Amino acid sequence: MAAAAAGAALTFAAPALASTQPVVPSPSRHAAAAPVTGRNAAVVAGTRAYLVITAPGDSSAVRSAVTANGGTVFSYFDAIGVIVAHSASATFATTLRGVAGVQQVGATRTADVPADADNPALPANPAQSTTPAGEPVRWDMSQINADKAWAVNPGSPSVKVGILDTGVDDQHQDLAPNFDAADSVSCAYGRPDTRTGAWRDVDSHGTHVAGTIAAAKNGKGVVGVAPGVKIASVRLAEPGSTLFYAENTICGLVWAGDHGFKVTNNSYYTDPWQFNCPDDADQAAIIEGVRRAQEYAEGKGSLQVAAAGNADYDLAHKTTDTASPNDSTPTTRRITNACLDIPTELPGVVTVAAMGSGDVKASYSNFGDGVIDVAAPGGDGASGVYSTLPGGKYGTKSGTSMASPHVVGVAALIASANPGITPAQIREKLATGANDVACPSDSRCTGTTANNSFFGEGQVDALKAVGATPPAGRYFENRTDVAIDDNTTVESPITVSGVSGNAPAALKVGVAIKHTYIGDLAVDLVAPDGTVYNLHNHTGGGTADINQVYTVDASAQPANGTWKLRVTDNADGDTGRIDSWNLTF
Repeated sequence: MAAAAAGAALTFAAPALASTQPVVPSPSRHAAAAPVTGRNAAVVAGTRAYLVITAPGDSSAVRSAVTANGGTVFSYFDAIGVIVAHSASATFATTLRGVAGVQQVGATRTADVPADADNPALPANPAQSTTPAGEPVRWDMSQINADKAWAVNPGSPSVKVGILDTGVDDQHQDLAPNFDAADSVSCAYGRPDTRTGAWRDVDSHGTHVAGTIAAAKNGKGVVGVAPGVKIASVRLAEPGSTLFYAENTICGLVWAGDHGFKVTNNSYYTDPWQFNCPDDADQAAIIEGVRRAQEYAEGKGSLQVAAAGNADYDLAHKTTDTASPNDSTPTTRRITNACLDIPTELPGVVTVAAMGSGDVKASYSNFGDGVIDVAAPGGDGASGVYSTLPGGKYGTKSGTSMASPHVVGVAALIASANPGITPAQIREKLATGANDVACPSDSRCTGTTANNSFFGEGQVDALKAVGATPPAGRYFENRTDVAIDDNTTVESPITVSGVSGNAPAALKVGVAIKHTYIGDLAVDLVAPDGTVYNLHNHTGGGTADINQVYTVDASAQPANGTWKLRVTDNADGDTGRIDSWNLTF
C-alpha cells in the first residue's frame, strides 16, 4: 500500500506495492499491448483518465455532458456517483467542472491511458511446478498463533476474501483448492473484465499475498492463516507498470461490495500520488471517488484491510512527499496531515504496520499515532515471509504488504467463527484480540503499551480470533468439488478413522453447496451402514447456495467408516456443485 523500498523514495514508474523488494514485471508473464491501430477513438495519444463525481443515482445527463465536451465514458458506477472518463482535451476537466450536476472532476494520471485499455490482452497462465510433500509451520504463522488456530477453526468456505492486487495465479497447487473464479475479475483501467484468466498475476505480489491469507492445508508448501476460506482475485494492477490508479481501486472496491467479500486485502497505495491532498482539484476528486467506493463496500458488509507502507515514515506527522507522481517525474513537495495515503487512511479501513521476527517493528514499516490500527509479521532482514509465487513456486518477500494479509486472514477467521458479523464488529475484535506490544527504546514510538504509534492495538492473534479452546471432537473434511447437474444424484465421501465408539448425538455436519436454486435440492448425510439422515429437503425456493452447519443425532452409528454427503437435484434449469463439507465428532 505504501511506497518505497525501506527508506528510499519511489522512482519513475515504480509500482506502489507495499513490499520492500522492488517488484519488476517479467516480460514473459506480460501480454503484449494492442497495436496503436487497434485503439478506439477514445484512446489516442494524449488521452488521460478522469473521475467525474456527481450525485449517486442516474448519471445519464452528466455522461451526455462528458461526450459533448470532448470525452468518452469508459465506465461508470451510478451507485456511488462516479464516472470514469477519457479525454485528450487539455480543457476537459475545467469545462466539466462548470457543468450542472458535476461536483468534482480530477485527472487520475499524469501519463497517457495505455493503448490497450479498451481491449487488453489476458495475462499469461504460467506452467506449474510441483512441490514435494511437506509444509512446515513458518515463523510468521506461529508468531500470531495461526498454527494453533487451525486445529480449532481453519476458516469457513462461506467466507470470501478479496485480494485487490497484481492478480493471483489460480492454478497454483496451494491456491487452487480455495480459489473462487466466479467472483474474480480484472479491474485494471477501471472497469470489470470478467474474461476467464483476466484476474491472473501480472507480477508476483498478489499471488504471494494470497498464500499468506489462504494457502491450503494440503501437505505441500505453506499454510495460510485461514486455509479454509475462499479467495477471489481482483486485479487492480496494469501490466507493464503494475500501477494501481484510482479508477482501478474504485472498480475493485465496488466489485468487492457487490460480490459479498467479507474482507479485502489492499497492499498498495493508489497511484500516482503517494499522498492525495484535498487542496489539489485532481487529488480531491481521487480522495472522494475512492472514499465513496470504500464506504459502499463497507455498507455491503466488506471490511477493508490495508498496508501502512514501507518508508519508515510517520503518517501522523507528514511533511514531505518525494515519490509523486510515480507515473511521470516525481518531485518533492511539502504536505500536511490533510494529505492522505489511500485507501489506508480512509475511514473504516484497518491500517497495518509490519513486525519482524519477534515483538519488534520492521525497520521499514510506516507508523503513526492514531493511524496504525494493528500490527502483524511482515518480515525484516533475513526473516522474510515465505509464501506462494506464480507457476507453483514459493519465495520470500518482506513488507507491510506481507503484514496486511496476516491481518486479513485473522479477520476471515473472526468472520468464520461469527457468521453475520459486521465490518465494525470485526474491526473491534481485531483490536481487542491483539496482543499488546510495548514501545521499544525509540523516541518516535509514542503512546501506551496498549496502543501506540508503532503497533497500534498490538499484534493480531489468530487463536483468539477463533476461541482459545479446541473442540472436543475430531474434524474431517472433503474439499473436492463435485458437480451437481440437473436431475442427478451425486455423492461426496469422507472416511473417518481413529475415533472410538459411536458417533455423537450432536454430530456437526458443515455443508457448503454452490447452487442457483436450492429449492431443487435434497441433501442427505449417509452413514457408513447406509442409514440416511436428511439435512435439506427442497426448501429455500430460488435462494442461492447452502452454507450451514447441521446437527445430527448419529449416536446409533459407529464413527469410523465412510460417510457420504448425497445431493439430489430434482429439476431442470439450475446447476451447481458441492463445494466442501465436513464432520466434527
